[in-house]
Amino acid sequence: MRERGVYLALAVLVLYNAFATTNFLTTDTIQLLFSQLPPVIIVSLGMALVIGTGGVDLSVGATMAIASAVLAKFVLPAGQGGVGASITVAIAAAVVAGLLVGVLNGTVVAVAQVQPIVATLALLVAGRGIALVITGGALVELFVPFFQTVRKGALVGIPYVMLVAVLLALLMSFVVRRTGFGFRTLAIGGNRRASVLAGLPVKRTLVTVYALSGGLAAVAGVIATARLRASDPSYIGLLFELSAITAVVVGGTALDGGRVRILGTVTGAVLIQLLETTLVSHNVPDSVARIVEAAIIVTAVFVQRSSRRGS
Repeated sequence: MRERGVYLALAVLVLYNAFATTNFLTTDTIQLLFSQLPPVIIVSLGMALVIGTGGVDLSVGATMAIASAVLAKFVLPAGQGGVGASITVAIAAAVVAGLLVGVLNGTVVAVAQVQPIVATLALLVAGRGIALVITGGALVELFVPFFQTVRKGALVGIPYVMLVAVLLALLMSFVVRRTGFGFRTLAIGGNRRASVLAGLPVKRTLVTVYALSGGLAAVAGVIATARLRASDPSYIGLLFELSAITAVVVGGTALDGGRVRILGTVTGAVLIQLLETTLVSHNVPDSVARIVEAAIIVTAVFVQRSSRRGS
């Protein structure tokens, strides 16, 4: 159940929608789902790495908001309080901002040895406020032609943003399974004390992991901003940390670290997004949807613990 449960759950949910949801098996519905999925998948990939070390990153939603605010600041003309930079420079600045947030988180966790949930909780609270300060506390509309390409561009019917998410997932899978950095990440999650005694660069690896989580969250923030065609720090990335943690845990990555399942994480992200879409389609309030996500997390953790006890 721990290994294959997410795939079974997704198959059941797809079958339910095929019979119970009107117009589910249509091109428009599938393309809409593909356009909504990338931010969740990308954030979940970073979260999977962090959880693989035995930590957690509660600041990913706030990091998305900061990246969106930085993007808006660089895109806006100088006469409107911005920098007036090109869209390429603006996106680069947004991703760098996310990386810096991750480096800060990693430094507090690895060097100051603060519990990850506490270290990232600080930026969860303060990060959105920082984003609001950058944008002047208001929604900033962005009329950038490139955003039209991000929103509607597709290759053989698959949106560009979905292809970006798939490529990042393949890259993360390679990193985890085929590189020394991936092996160190799993070793630290399996036994941090033993990793220190073995001479592994634990602090550097942890900082890198949190930096990657911040950078991926920033990429998701850029995509979310392009879809919205505006920077809204109060909305962008809101509760994404819940969706990401749910996707990772449901996908088979244990919360106590030592293991990262990239395919499971991607499948978990698809399951969570499809579940939200299903609930909305059947007029279920968003508050109930969040309760369902919380119940899924509890169930997934219970299944993992039961499986380990059985082993």
